[in-house]
Amino acid sequence: MKRRPAKQLLKGAFDIVRTVGLALQDVEATTKYDGSPVLKVDGMFMAGLATHPSAEPDTLVVRARLEDRERLVEDAPEIYYLTDYYRSYPLVLVRLSRVEPDALHDLLSVSWRMTTAKARRRRPDESILRVVGNLI
Repeated sequence: MKRRPAKQLLKGAFDIVRTVGLALQDVEATTKYDGSPVLKVDGMFMAGLATHPSAEPDTLVVRARLEDRERLVEDAPEIYYLTDYYRSYPLVLVRLSRVEPDALHDLLSVSWRMTTAKARRRRPDESILRVVGNLI
Protein backbone atom coordinates (compact mmCIF):
# COMPACT_ATOMS: atom_id res chain seq x y z
CA MET A 1 0.00 0.00 0.00
CA LYS A 2 1.23 3.46 -0.83
CA ARG A 3 1.48 6.00 1.99
CA ARG A 4 -0.34 9.29 1.74
CA PRO A 5 2.22 12.12 1.45
CA ALA A 6 2.31 14.46 4.43
CA LYS A 7 1.70 17.50 2.22
CA GLN A 8 -1.81 16.24 1.46
CA LEU A 9 -2.74 16.58 5.12
CA LEU A 10 -4.40 19.81 6.19
CA LYS A 11 -1.72 22.25 7.30
CA GLY A 12 -3.33 23.13 10.63
CA ALA A 13 -4.59 19.67 11.56
CA PHE A 14 -1.70 19.02 13.93
CA ASP A 15 -1.42 22.53 15.45
CA ILE A 16 -3.63 21.92 18.50
CA VAL A 17 -2.01 18.51 19.05
CA ARG A 18 1.42 20.16 19.03
CA THR A 19 0.28 22.89 21.44
CA VAL A 20 -1.27 20.46 23.93
CA GLY A 21 1.59 17.97 23.62
CA LEU A 22 4.38 20.49 24.11
CA ALA A 23 2.82 21.50 27.44
CA LEU A 24 3.80 18.04 28.74
CA GLN A 25 7.28 17.52 30.14
CA ASP A 26 10.08 16.53 27.73
CA VAL A 27 7.82 16.34 24.67
CA GLU A 28 9.43 17.24 21.37
CA ALA A 29 7.62 18.13 18.15
CA THR A 30 9.42 16.73 15.13
CA THR A 31 8.72 15.05 11.80
CA LYS A 32 8.95 11.53 10.46
CA TYR A 33 10.98 10.54 7.41
CA ASP A 34 8.01 11.41 5.20
CA GLY A 35 7.62 14.91 6.66
CA SER A 36 4.52 14.16 8.73
CA PRO A 37 4.45 15.71 12.22
CA VAL A 38 4.92 13.64 15.37
CA LEU A 39 5.37 14.14 19.09
CA LYS A 40 8.13 12.21 20.81
CA VAL A 41 9.40 11.73 24.34
CA ASP A 42 13.05 10.77 24.70
CA GLY A 43 13.10 9.97 20.98
CA MET A 44 10.11 7.61 21.24
CA PHE A 45 6.81 8.01 19.38
CA MET A 46 3.96 9.42 21.45
CA ALA A 47 1.48 10.68 18.83
CA GLY A 48 1.42 11.73 15.19
CA LEU A 49 -0.67 12.14 12.10
CA ALA A 50 -1.64 8.85 10.47
CA THR A 51 -0.16 8.47 6.99
CA HIS A 52 -1.15 4.91 6.20
CA PRO A 53 -3.81 4.83 3.44
CA SER A 54 -6.17 2.84 5.66
CA ALA A 55 -6.59 5.87 7.94
CA GLU A 56 -8.91 8.75 7.16
CA PRO A 57 -7.34 12.16 6.41
CA ASP A 58 -6.47 14.29 9.44
CA THR A 59 -6.38 11.35 11.79
CA LEU A 60 -4.18 11.33 14.85
CA VAL A 61 -2.44 8.14 15.95
CA VAL A 62 -2.00 8.05 19.72
CA ARG A 63 -0.37 5.47 21.95
CA ALA A 64 -3.11 3.80 24.05
CA ARG A 65 -3.55 0.72 26.18
CA LEU A 66 -5.50 -1.96 24.33
CA GLU A 67 -8.31 -2.05 26.91
CA ASP A 68 -8.62 1.76 26.83
CA ARG A 69 -8.65 1.70 23.03
CA GLU A 70 -11.50 -0.79 22.91
CA ARG A 71 -13.54 1.30 25.36
CA LEU A 72 -12.92 4.51 23.39
CA VAL A 73 -13.91 2.95 20.06
CA GLU A 74 -17.01 1.38 21.61
CA ASP A 75 -18.12 4.52 23.48
CA ALA A 76 -17.42 7.10 20.74
CA PRO A 77 -16.96 5.50 17.30
CA GLU A 78 -17.55 8.87 15.64
CA ILE A 79 -14.28 10.10 17.21
CA TYR A 80 -12.14 6.99 17.75
CA TYR A 81 -11.58 4.14 15.34
CA LEU A 82 -9.15 1.47 14.24
CA THR A 83 -8.10 -0.10 10.96
CA ASP A 84 -6.63 -3.55 10.41
CA TYR A 85 -3.21 -2.00 9.81
CA TYR A 86 -3.10 -0.44 13.31
CA ARG A 87 -4.98 -3.19 15.18
CA SER A 88 -1.93 -5.10 16.45
CA TYR A 89 -0.29 -2.01 17.96
CA PRO A 90 -1.16 -0.26 21.24
CA LEU A 91 -2.60 2.73 19.38
CA VAL A 92 -5.94 4.38 18.72
CA LEU A 93 -6.94 6.52 15.74
CA VAL A 94 -8.59 9.85 16.48
CA ARG A 95 -10.59 12.05 14.07
CA LEU A 96 -9.10 15.46 14.82
CA SER A 97 -12.15 17.27 13.47
CA ARG A 98 -14.35 15.63 16.12
CA VAL A 99 -12.25 15.34 19.27
CA GLU A 100 -12.82 17.92 22.02
CA PRO A 101 -9.76 19.75 23.44
CA ASP A 102 -10.22 18.22 26.93
CA ALA A 103 -10.40 14.71 25.48
CA LEU A 104 -7.31 15.42 23.37
CA HIS A 105 -5.44 16.57 26.47
CA ASP A 106 -6.45 13.38 28.31
CA LEU A 107 -5.38 11.18 25.37
CA LEU A 108 -2.01 12.87 25.08
CA SER A 109 -1.46 12.69 28.84
CA VAL A 110 -2.08 8.93 28.84
CA SER A 111 0.16 8.53 25.80
CA TRP A 112 2.85 10.60 27.53
CA ARG A 113 2.73 8.37 30.64
CA MET A 114 2.96 5.22 28.52
CA THR A 115 5.83 6.61 26.47
CA THR A 116 7.85 7.85 29.45
CA ALA A 117 7.38 4.48 31.19
CA LYS A 118 8.65 2.70 28.09
CA ALA A 119 11.59 5.11 27.82
CA ARG A 120 12.54 4.46 31.47
CA ARG A 121 12.49 0.69 30.90
CA ARG A 122 14.74 1.17 27.89
CA ARG A 123 17.37 3.22 29.77
CA PRO A 124 19.93 1.48 31.97
CA ASP A 125 19.31 1.86 35.69
CA GLU A 126 21.36 4.82 36.99
CA SER A 127 22.41 2.89 40.12
CA ILE A 128 23.94 0.19 37.91
CA LEU A 129 25.79 2.84 35.93
CA ARG A 130 27.23 4.29 39.18
CA VAL A 131 28.44 0.83 40.28
CA VAL A 132 29.99 0.15 36.88
CA GLY A 133 31.53 3.63 36.90
CA ASN A 134 33.11 2.97 40.30
CA LEU A 135 34.60 -0.31 39.04
CA ILE A 136 36.32 1.35 36.12
